[in-house]
Amino acid sequence: MLLKDILKNMDYEVIQGDINQEISALTYDSREKKVDSLFVCIKGFTLDGHDKAQEAVGNGARAILVEREIPISDDITVIKVADTRNGMAKAAVNFYNKPADSLNVIGITGTNGKTSITHFLKVILDQADKKTGIIGTLGTLMNEKIIPTNNTTPEAIDLQRFLSDMKDSEHDYCLMEVSSHSLQLKRSAYTSFSTGIFTNLSPDHLELHKTMDDYFEAKAELFTMTNKFNIVNVDDFYGQKLVQQLNNPEVKTLSYGIHEKADFYATDINYSFDQTTFTVHTPNESAQITIHLPGEIYVSNSLAAIAAAYCNGINMEAIQNGLNTVKNISGRLETVYKQGDFRVVVDFAHTEDALQKALTVLRPFVSGRLILVFGVYADMSENGRDKRYGMGRVAAEYADFSIVTLDNPKKHDIKTIMKETTDALERNKGSYIAIEDRAEAIRCAIEMSHSDDCILLAGKGHETTQIIGDREIHFSEKEIVQEAMQTKTF
Repeated sequence: MLLKDILKNMDYEVIQGDINQEISALTYDSREKKVDSLFVCIKGFTLDGHDKAQEAVGNGARAILVEREIPISDDITVIKVADTRNGMAKAAVNFYNKPADSLNVIGITGTNGKTSITHFLKVILDQADKKTGIIGTLGTLMNEKIIPTNNTTPEAIDLQRFLSDMKDSEHDYCLMEVSSHSLQLKRSAYTSFSTGIFTNLSPDHLELHKTMDDYFEAKAELFTMTNKFNIVNVDDFYGQKLVQQLNNPEVKTLSYGIHEKADFYATDINYSFDQTTFTVHTPNESAQITIHLPGEIYVSNSLAAIAAAYCNGINMEAIQNGLNTVKNISGRLETVYKQGDFRVVVDFAHTEDALQKALTVLRPFVSGRLILVFGVYADMSENGRDKRYGMGRVAAEYADFSIVTLDNPKKHDIKTIMKETTDALERNKGSYIAIEDRAEAIRCAIEMSHSDDCILLAGKGHETTQIIGDREIHFSEKEIVQEAMQTKTF
């Protein structure tokens, strides 16, 4: 594609070079070998792509997109824009010919529930014989194959490439988890979403957004990009706030909830650990729903998926049959070991709200002790301290015994992080021990457990690595549990 066509509908200045040249690829990684490519200089959290432009040229770049002037040879075209992240998003949409316009793209945003709702929608759409791809926390699913990704929502170039590949392989739907980072950093900008789903909002990622209002505004950005339906959880305070500010007459807003009046709601809810049944009420009909997962949180997430599917013309039989097939979701209240009344459950809960909900779901089904192993948030800001206090308070109040350990400590002050969490447990009269080594903490929980106890391993969920300092090491909680249980006797 000609560079001038990639730059279509952008405000830019040609610093030097020719925009009538052919560009064969886009990249933001200076290490990638891509001949005749456009390299976008992105200022990251630790590195600035403007300092890597010469390396990109050495690897085949013929044009550079910048925010500021850079020293570069005269034979390289340099284009200046006000915001290279915004420019990268627009360039990627242009280069891949607006692939989202040829798909039914459903975006899911919120602090918790995105992955579960995506999974529920996938099985429903499978039942309706709709070819469906996923872009989210667990990777990118395309043609029923998983492509690992580093971010919940990939960078704009990768995102548009995935959408283009889905379009080319004749997918009907793309289900996309849309993180607040992606909205703030313009990764999903200029993407057309047929439907947006808002789950909930609780304190998270405040190292980026600073305040809850900023966090909310970042999430709300998704709903400026929808063109058919907005689906909003009105059991959540911020969901109610979002409904009040959505005013596009061309996009229909529909609500879901359990406790508040809503367009899609549930009654006659019956819970067990392995099965939940309820009656769903839509604007047009009611139906019996069975899911093989515990707790109100999954009823709420089911309602979101039901509402989105129903609005997009999926019949109730496909919805019922799809949800009935769900047995577990990787790292989401997933039972990884069961023997009689004893269970070990893994969950991604890494916020105060998510941890409280996970413990609340498990409590009615535990006849012995509810033992919690949880990692603590590695951010030294005031928001990080608040989060550690909140999670420590929840652990003290909702678990019978806690083992405080590490999540992904990276380069942060481990001793301070651990102490701030244990201080919160002490202030709230919680019973606990602290073990820095997460694998050892898991083994300790299993060793101390009785035959009627339940162990919740919270924070890592589906993840299979741990970041310590600069090293990313293999770390599978499922493997650690299976190994430890081989020598466990009750």
